[in-house]
Amino acid sequence: MNIKLLCVGKTDNKQLQALVDEYSKRLNFYIKYNIETLPDIKNVKNLSEQEQKTKEGALILSKLGPYDHLVLFDENGKLFSSVGFSKFLQKKMNSGIKTLVFVIGGPYGFSQEVYNKAIGKVSLSQMTFSHQMVRLFITEQIYRGFTILKGEPYHHQ
Repeated sequence: MNIKLLCVGKTDNKQLQALVDEYSKRLNFYIKYNIETLPDIKNVKNLSEQEQKTKEGALILSKLGPYDHLVLFDENGKLFSSVGFSKFLQKKMNSGIKTLVFVIGGPYGFSQEVYNKAIGKVSLSQMTFSHQMVRLFITEQIYRGFTILKGEPYHHQ
């Protein structure tokens, strides 16, 4: 299985990007992991919230293959413990899917078309985090999930 993380907008914080790169590198020992940054929508000041979600949604959907399994990071998604998330990853691997695609949306969330395509939603927390920090948290949690699955000492119970 491959895992792809789609993110709307780039990270301009070099320290956060360095940490994301470090965990991505570690994660690639276990699974093929790729982060794809989608460009910010132009002229958002002239767009309504719905128009922005629609444009971002079209961009997200254009990056999906026909057999990709789409999971959204969404505030109304399922909350997992780290062990629970590792079991979620194991279940996805056991199901035989080729590519699991996680998506971090824009500031207003996702269009209805993206919600319709998704097979699930995951919440990192009930708190709000910057989109830049979420990239690090997600990448680290996927890495942690694989170390749990491999029985490695990174995660302590």
